[in-house]
Amino acid sequence: MALTLYVDTARWRAHHKHVQEQFPGLVPVCKGNGYGFGHERLAEEATRLGADVLAVGTTYEAARIKDWFGGDLMVLTPYRRGEEPVPLPDRVIRSVSSIDGVYGLVGARVVIEVMSSMKRHGVSEQDLPQLHAAIENVRLEGFAIHLPLDRTDGSDAVEEVIGWMDRLRAARLPLHTMFVSHLKADELARLQQQFPQTRFRARIGTRLWLGDHEATEYRGAVLDVTRVAKGDRFGYRQQKVASDGFLVVVAGGTSHGVGLEAPKALHGVMPRAKGVARAGLATVNRNLSPFVWGGKQRWFAEPPHMQVSILFVPSDAPEPKVGDELVAHLRHTTTQFDRQVDH
Repeated sequence: MALTLYVDTARWRAHHKHVQEQFPGLVPVCKGNGYGFGHERLAEEATRLGADVLAVGTTYEAARIKDWFGGDLMVLTPYRRGEEPVPLPDRVIRSVSSIDGVYGLVGARVVIEVMSSMKRHGVSEQDLPQLHAAIENVRLEGFAIHLPLDRTDGSDAVEEVIGWMDRLRAARLPLHTMFVSHLKADELARLQQQFPQTRFRARIGTRLWLGDHEATEYRGAVLDVTRVAKGDRFGYRQQKVASDGFLVVVAGGTSHGVGLEAPKALHGVMPRAKGVARAGLATVNRNLSPFVWGGKQRWFAEPPHMQVSILFVPSDAPEPKVGDELVAHLRHTTTQFDRQVDH
């Protein structure tokens, strides 16, 4: 009995091919928990796509994935002097976001990140004159720009990239390759048309692996069902049941990421109101679970345990049976499954 990730393999892979066709020179990204699929699986899928470069988050991820992917590995986290040395093969490309970082990687293959409107990390326009001398002692694979997802000021992503292309060109820096993140297919095409001498390569993770929501589904198996009456005590804290119904023990707990939620940016009045309402319910121990039964998301009876969750299903709903599976609306990037089933 497990928390299972079901993958409609043909549909999932068809989506990969569609994205690859939209973004020539695509660099797949495999970081964190492998977008819910695991590093080994995504390395296998990247190989299937014929990718020559796979982007990973950290040097530690690169050290693991190198045995599963035979092409180049690009580490997205920028190099910093004093970081713990991790033994890596020569096919690893390091990201750098400072002049000092470039000087610290003599002889290495590097991609230099420029500071975008994300304001996360990157070299500044003022750094460019110093880059000439710095890049003489590294193998420059290109420059990179990581763009924001939303542009609430109405600015144009393409114009931001063009601005940096002009600055780099004015500084007489090599512009053979520019790695970009969070551009639309038509935006990438516009850039490629305007700068035919530069190869633009999109680094894509979420859109590639998670872009077709119907291709994957989490389900938790029912392990036990206990009929309860209003006022019965249950669970670790021996709370009272509010009404007649069933306590349903389902596979999927905190070790799987159930009950853990990444903060979301809320836009508009209604989502904010719903957020306030959920917070108010949580103060009286009412938390909606990600598990669906009888067409409705069901409430946690108490906070999820390490490997299972206990749900309350009211008596007017169908009685779940041991072995049934409940669909679970879980975030891929925070979920760890017990098993993965292709169908």
